[in-house]
Amino acid sequence: MVAFMVNGKSTNVDAPNDTPLLWVIREHLKLTGTKFGCGAGLCGACTVHVEGVAVRSCQTELSQVAGKAVNTIESLSANGEHKLQKAWVAEQVPQCGYCQSGQIMQAATLLASNPKPSRAQIVEHMNGNICRCGTYGRIVKAIQRASKEA
Repeated sequence: MVAFMVNGKSTNVDAPNDTPLLWVIREHLKLTGTKFGCGAGLCGACTVHVEGVAVRSCQTELSQVAGKAVNTIESLSANGEHKLQKAWVAEQVPQCGYCQSGQIMQAATLLASNPKPSRAQIVEHMNGNICRCGTYGRIVKAIQRASKEA
């Protein structure tokens, strides 16, 4: 059993220590907002926060989160009222939508550490999160919009 916090709640998971956190989140905890993309940590679809740091959950083993706080896309807002979620809608970012939870979670760590990032800082921080639909311009605009919200 590995004990950790997920979205502010204590949890214990009975799974092998080397189980990818992605599968623990999706299969054991039934939180399906975090997506499987490439399985190699290259696309960012599976991005979650561990102790406030964006990590690729497909490459993070269960043993690595023992005693730590994990936050998934479900933790941002139950009703879609987080400033990034609202900005995503306002800027019409999603097309297929598959990568969006990982994009938003990556963006959230940027705004947590740098509430007013420049365009260059946004692009640099988001580098590595892949959008197959190519909505990168809208992603940047949404992050800029969210950075202007209180």
